Amino acid sequence: MERFFFISVFLLFPLFFIMNITFAFPLSTDSRWIVDDGNKGRRVKLTCVNWPSHLETAVAEGLSKQPLDSIGAKIVSMGFNCVRLTWPLYLATDESFSGIMTVRQSLRKLGLLEALSGFQANNPYILDLPLIKAFQEVVSSLGKNRLLVILDNHISQPGWCCNDNDGNGFFGDRYLNPQLWIRGLKNMATMFANVSNVVGMSLRNELRGPKQNIKDWHKYMTEGAEAVHSVNPNILVIVSGLNYETDLSFLRDKPFEVTFRRKLVFEIHWYGFWSSWEGDNLNKICGRETENIMKMSGFLLEKGFPLFVSEFGIDQRGNNVNDNRFLSCFMALAADLDLDWALWTLAGSYYIREKTIGYDETYGVLDWSWSSIRNSTILQMISAIQSPFRGPGLMETHPKKIIFHPSTGLCIVRKSLFQLKLGSCDRSESFRLSSQRVLSLAEEKILCLKAYEKGKSVKLRLYFSESYCSRWKLLSESKMQLSPITKNGESVCLDVDSDSNNIVTKSCKCLEGDASCDPKSQWFKVVTSTRSRFRANPFPRVSPHSKTFLQEPLSVF
Repeated sequence: MERFFFISVFLLFPLFFIMNITFAFPLSTDSRWIVDDGNKGRRVKLTCVNWPSHLETAVAEGLSKQPLDSIGAKIVSMGFNCVRLTWPLYLATDESFSGIMTVRQSLRKLGLLEALSGFQANNPYILDLPLIKAFQEVVSSLGKNRLLVILDNHISQPGWCCNDNDGNGFFGDRYLNPQLWIRGLKNMATMFANVSNVVGMSLRNELRGPKQNIKDWHKYMTEGAEAVHSVNPNILVIVSGLNYETDLSFLRDKPFEVTFRRKLVFEIHWYGFWSSWEGDNLNKICGRETENIMKMSGFLLEKGFPLFVSEFGIDQRGNNVNDNRFLSCFMALAADLDLDWALWTLAGSYYIREKTIGYDETYGVLDWSWSSIRNSTILQMISAIQSPFRGPGLMETHPKKIIFHPSTGLCIVRKSLFQLKLGSCDRSESFRLSSQRVLSLAEEKILCLKAYEKGKSVKLRLYFSESYCSRWKLLSESKMQLSPITKNGESVCLDVDSDSNNIVTKSCKCLEGDASCDPKSQWFKVVTSTRSRFRANPFPRVSPHSKTFLQEPLSVF
């Protein structure tokens, strides 16, 4: 049965709006895409932020700092359309813990008197709710703010996650009894079966540890998936792999078999701190890490399944070189594949984490007080991948190429009739790539991309024949350095002028060796897109019959 959603989690109005797009519930899948329940099955791209609610208190973090509804409003204002809300298994299986213990009692038990005072000031009505009712209140508030929710069973025993020997890692561990886990999944899926903005359930976060094995993974993940679907057939069932959600490669040999298909989504995690992004050539590292992602999980897209990067994140202080290098590579792949994703984390601080009260979360998109954005530059960069580039219902134009600059989250746009610069991807120029490697404008086919001398601007020029245009090839192991051959025979790469933001050519950097060399300014990803620009091109089209055409000299350099 089709369900709709508008203002709250109750079935009051027929449509749900995110970023001026309407869609109908429930969500399902169409090959590798998540789609709505409308007549055309329009794509719904999950662009989520993680909100932890699985630590010792078993209460959503931050409620001692800010009113609940204002946190939801902040999430919306930052461009996210979805929250991956974590929960500990005991919240759905231990009645004495979740149904009787109140938020006030949980805070007092842990000696969190300052947090208790903060609740009294910001969310007093939550203090005396049982823990499970407080969790439901958070979901309801997110619905009022028009946010989708993915329920993520993050851990069993409330606390910080994760390590190999914490007893929460794999089926049969001290705190992960398979049958209790399945009962908890069913309880949670049943509880939210009629709550429209709860659109998905992640079965288990970061399976890991010495007991993990493929046979038991298939057995219990299948049972868990079927259990959720049996009590809530409308919800997306999101399935993780092994080794901290990095490995689904075993599905090449034995597919995941369930009785349903159009509700199945796979998820992975990807963090920079899992690998060293220093100590070797960055082009080489990015190429290697991207290849590994495709090998371990990306192949599922080709098999017709959505792949949800349910955790990625970086140190929001901006001074972590390893994380910053990782993020540019991540942005390139996320744009290229147009992935669904969830940023870790919303939390600027925790009530208590690993025995530290008021722990400051440097990966938090909000600051310690939950009042301000910690790093607006990083958030602006990530905003480039919050809108879908393609997918069902987005054939607003024929497939085209846009040129994305992952280290800024910007795209190549028109500065003037012939001049190019970096700007918002919402008004990116659309290109077509010919078999001869010529990049021409998709809408104005008589203009092509031409590089001249090193250090000079790359501009559009009149496309009388391919000999008038540059031919472009991809260099380096990252496959992101676009290189033409100039009229002087120099090998140069597309780059950005740091003063003007104009697109120029410079000597190609870091093609091999030299771990200290930084090529990110020369990273450009040619991304397939079918969406139209959000506003009209301010520059007139060029045609052989226009005055503009006649007034422009054939050589504009």
